[in-house]
Amino acid sequence: MITLRNASLRRGNRVLLEDVSLIIYAGQKVGITGANGTGKSSLFALLRGEIHTDSGDLDMGRAGSPNAAGAGMRRSSPRRLTIAHVAQEVAALDRPAIDYVIDGDAELRDIETQLELDTDNGQHIAALYARYENCGGYTVRARAAQLLSGLGFAVPDHTRPVQSFSGGWRMRLNLAKALICRSDLLLLDEPTNHLDLDTVLWLEQWLLSYPGTLLLISHDRDFLDNVVDTIAHVEHRTITLYSGNYAQFERQRAERLALQQGTYEKQQREIAHMQDFVARFRAKASKARQAQSRLKALDRMTVIAAAHVDSPFQFSFREPAKYPSPLLRLDEADAGYNDVAVLKQIKLILEPGERLGILGRNGAGKSTLVKLLANELSVLNGQRIEGQNLRIGYFAQHQLEQLNPAQNALQHIQQADPQAAEQEIRSFLGGFGFAGDDALRLVAPFSGGEKARLVLALLAWQRPHLLLLDEPTNHLDLDMRDALTLALQEYQGAVVVVSHDRYLLRTLADRLVLVADGRVTPFDGDLEDYRVWLSQAQNQIQSVAKVGKASSPLFDAKAQARVLSQQRRPLEKRLTEIEKQLSHLHKEKTAVEALLADPVCYQTENAARLKEGIAKQARLVEQLQQVEDEWLEVSEALSSLATT
Repeated sequence: MITLRNASLRRGNRVLLEDVSLIIYAGQKVGITGANGTGKSSLFALLRGEIHTDSGDLDMGRAGSPNAAGAGMRRSSPRRLTIAHVAQEVAALDRPAIDYVIDGDAELRDIETQLELDTDNGQHIAALYARYENCGGYTVRARAAQLLSGLGFAVPDHTRPVQSFSGGWRMRLNLAKALICRSDLLLLDEPTNHLDLDTVLWLEQWLLSYPGTLLLISHDRDFLDNVVDTIAHVEHRTITLYSGNYAQFERQRAERLALQQGTYEKQQREIAHMQDFVARFRAKASKARQAQSRLKALDRMTVIAAAHVDSPFQFSFREPAKYPSPLLRLDEADAGYNDVAVLKQIKLILEPGERLGILGRNGAGKSTLVKLLANELSVLNGQRIEGQNLRIGYFAQHQLEQLNPAQNALQHIQQADPQAAEQEIRSFLGGFGFAGDDALRLVAPFSGGEKARLVLALLAWQRPHLLLLDEPTNHLDLDMRDALTLALQEYQGAVVVVSHDRYLLRTLADRLVLVADGRVTPFDGDLEDYRVWLSQAQNQIQSVAKVGKASSPLFDAKAQARVLSQQRRPLEKRLTEIEKQLSHLHKEKTAVEALLADPVCYQTENAARLKEGIAKQARLVEQLQQVEDEWLEVSEALSSLATT
């Protein structure tokens, strides 16, 4: 289906791929792995036709029909492949979310357009309706709703305008738009970055049932293990295919590298022997011909490279001199926003050495709990009691945008600790991948992964007693994830983590708590038990909905309606207030972004104006994140009432 023959690819002066040949067959599910910057995303751009090979050939096979995720019917005539991918940007549209998702099926939308335009030709209209049915047109709205629900959107979200969602939620809309496309080839580049654990579990199951060819770039070990049957590893300007999932790939690669290292060492001994012979006998007439023969053999020899698998990341979290005990205590604490409690009667004690993983469905209040622990939210009732001189290191995605784009990594540490020696800071930053001149690069052009590494470096430098990590592995490659896991295992303080990365949770968390139904309770089980719990919870919601609608003499519909109305009224009022606040914040953010997009703003005389604009943008990003979190949690509460 996809064939590369002696293909080479450059981006600027960099050679990403050189003389690569491989075949990917229809129906394969292939994980694309490799360090950041090796050319994985460029490979996707090549497959989409956005760039072309510098030499060699790319052949994209033909197919009989789109796959429709089980919805459409196959055609017998060959055609070009239908390729689906997740767009990286979404325009601020007034279009309802569900209609935006359905737009992902371009053929279906084209048929609808033709039906609107052609009102005279009965035969043509009949043919169009036949195509519409074959494309799954009569079920497309239901399928779009299922995708949105699976990706964490509450029912009220389906009709919200696209522009009202934050960047992360717009990426989920783009993912749904790609999944609804009846594609032959699906290209997914880090699809789990903006998802939480329950949504990742849902996406896994969806991809397992996808009948087309899947190419998946991911740094999530468990996700790769559970979805793909082949690994394409990009390294040293080539792509090597390995059969099996990621765990099998690691074993195969380790064996290959061990063999390569042994062969390399043997060859090095042979080279040393030849060079020694040449050095000793080159000047002797009787041995000159033999020496010359060995020199020619050396010239013809294909030199085997040493097998290097060293990680560029190696760091630790600096330990404080003394730990208070307990570090932090929540006693019957209520948490929420604007006097509306999302979580109630939380009892939690954190001691040094604690390793706590937080589980819970999307919108249940996981981030609210972390913000309460971080003291970014005040308790509505009850108590939050800190240990003496407690220092908290808090990692959340919005903090990436609070980095100063006009400063470099070195300056960020110096600002946090003006007394620190420059060489000490440089050595420390080297462990996070900012070695040499990289420590002096401005933050402005940083990738998401580089920003995340710098925020983690800032936290590690500050000697925290307690680390609160809300999705810390987003944007991090596998090497950095491994280094973070090792550093956290060695850290003596307490760690509280929310993550969709099951490998991190499994290797780090000693104890799990579940956030559900406005409560925080111990979870007695592992991640597989949590998967079962999610499934059972969903089945229970559906069962309650069916029972509630059933007629029964014991079922007082009017009384139930009155109770629900009383419960819904304050939530609906708060939701309206939040939506107005979101609209205002989005307008402010749009105005600031327009200002920062003006080249005049970057002239020397406007330096103060630029600094103020950057600070305001970061402030608005943080406010939007907080307000959107509340919107999601209130919407989830309303959605749960709708099913009872």
